[in-house]
Amino acid sequence: MKQSSLITTGFCFGLKPEPIIGHGNFQYRINQNWCTANQAEFPVKNCHEMAMDSTGRIFMTTDDTRNNILIFNKDGKITGAWGRDYPGAHGLTLHNENGIEFLYIADYERNQVIKTTLDGKVIQLFEWPADSGKYANKQEFHPTETAIAPNGDVFVADGYGKDYIVHYSPNGTLINVFGGPEQLKNAHGIALDTRDKNIPCWLVTSRAENQLKRFSLDGILLETISLPGAYICRPVVYQEHVFFAVLISQLPWDSGTGFVCILDKNNRVISAPGASTPRYEEALLQPLYQTIKAFKHPHDVLVDTDDSIYVTQWNSGNVYPTKLTRVS
Repeated sequence: MKQSSLITTGFCFGLKPEPIIGHGNFQYRINQNWCTANQAEFPVKNCHEMAMDSTGRIFMTTDDTRNNILIFNKDGKITGAWGRDYPGAHGLTLHNENGIEFLYIADYERNQVIKTTLDGKVIQLFEWPADSGKYANKQEFHPTETAIAPNGDVFVADGYGKDYIVHYSPNGTLINVFGGPEQLKNAHGIALDTRDKNIPCWLVTSRAENQLKRFSLDGILLETISLPGAYICRPVVYQEHVFFAVLISQLPWDSGTGFVCILDKNNRVISAPGASTPRYEEALLQPLYQTIKAFKHPHDVLVDTDDSIYVTQWNSGNVYPTKLTRVS
C-alpha cells in the first residue's frame, strides 16, 4: 500500500474549514461535530450501524450496554436511548411490516438476532441454525447483519462465525443455508439489491477478500465484484447506487486507513471519499487507499433524502457519527 500517499499529521478533526472529500459528482463536506452530546450521558464504545425510520429519526447500535440504541434527529441531537442487554450489538435493519416498523439487531455476543419495536420491546428471537448441520453449538454462530426479502423472510449473515447466510421464515423456521467459508471470507454484511426490478438479488460482503458478491434470492452465486483496497463493512443500496464504509484499506485491522465508497448502477467505483481517485485499467479497479485521515475505521453509512451521508466508526476513540454533506 502506498503509505507515502497518506496524510500522516493526524486526523482532520476540528480543522477549519473542514475539507471536501470525494470525486466527480459525489463530493462532500465533512462535519465531525455533527453530534456534540455529552459522553457521560450518552456513552458509546464502538458505533456500529444505523437505520432511519419513516419520520427521519436515525437509530444507531453501540456495544456500550448503558445505551445500546441511540436515536438522533438529522441535526445530530440525541432524542432517545434504550437497551442494556446487547453486549455485541452490531447489525441494525429497519423493516416496515404492514405499516409497523421494527428493528432487527444482530448481536454476535448473544449469538442471536433480536427483533424489537422502535422503543425496544422484544418481539422475537432468531436463534442459531441448529438444524442446518453446519454448527455444533450456538457459540459458533456470531451474526453481524440481517436483511429482509420481499416476502418477509429473514436472511442473517454470520459474519463473525462460519460465514454462512442463514435463511429463516418470518416465524424463525430455518429454510436454507448458503455461502459459507468456500464462498465467503468474513461475510460481514448483506443487503437486498432491487436496482434491477426484474432480478432482485443479495449483495453480500466478503470483507477479507475485498469483494462484494451477488447471490440470487435462493442462494446461488451470480457474480463477484472485486474492490481491491476495500475491506467492506456492509453494502447500502440507495436509488441506483451502492454506498459502503471501508473499515481499512490495508492490514492490520487497526491500521486506521478507512474511507467511504460509492458504486454506480454498473457496480463501478465512482467516488471514494477519503481515498484515492478510483481508476480502472482494462476494466480492473486499481487498489484504493486512504489519502486523507477524515476517518479512522468507518463501520457503516446511512444516506438520507438530502443525499447526506452519516458515518459510524469502530475502534476510533468513542466518537459519534460524522456527517458528510453533499456539495456536488
